[in-house]
Amino acid sequence: MIPLRDRNPTSTVPAVTIALIVANAAVFLYEVTLGQDVLRSFFGAYGLVPARITLALRYGEGDWAGIVAPFFTSMFLHGGWLHLIGNMWFLWIFGDNVEDAMGSVRYFFFYVLCGLGAGMAHWLIGPASAVPTVGASGAIAGVLGAYAVLFPGARVLTLVPVFFVLQVIEVPALLWLGLWFLLQFATGAVAPLSGAGGGIAWGAHVGGFLIGILIALLLRPRRVRV
Repeated sequence: MIPLRDRNPTSTVPAVTIALIVANAAVFLYEVTLGQDVLRSFFGAYGLVPARITLALRYGEGDWAGIVAPFFTSMFLHGGWLHLIGNMWFLWIFGDNVEDAMGSVRYFFFYVLCGLGAGMAHWLIGPASAVPTVGASGAIAGVLGAYAVLFPGARVLTLVPVFFVLQVIEVPALLWLGLWFLLQFATGAVAPLSGAGGGIAWGAHVGGFLIGILIALLLRPRRVRV
């Protein structure tokens, strides 16, 4: 199911959501200027490598600044055009409403916390993985989790294949997000975890989504429309 848009108007300009999209696009445009060998090293340095964290904790090896920083920097790296566009599309559709409900400042810190939590979940599930993980999808999964809490009754206009024919239908947000989460969970249960170079960090999606739900419940923003 591909979301096209939601029927959930906002009352403010989603400045942080727009800034995040611009920042991710700008970093990706820088990535495309790099050669393959340089880009591989770039991902190795700024992507999240679970094995590096595990070795640091177990043996005290590595520069801690260089180990902690990728939890932040990996959220702004993407492995290709489709990876970037897919993530930014989801952020644009669902992020504006969450930002509207939380307020821009709280929304920014919420987004970062979801990204950090998703990175932690990815590390805990696959601590020996040496594949750099990149992408904003863990943080965006948190946005989806918050949307499920804040706007369960919203409608999402969705492109759905029905008997090999694409149909556009309206789906309740809670149903759409629930199916999305179940897909992430089920796929993560049967597929090996990997970074952006070899697959999808399903554990980060699941972790980010659950963290987004938890934070949204704790914050309990006042300006919520369903």
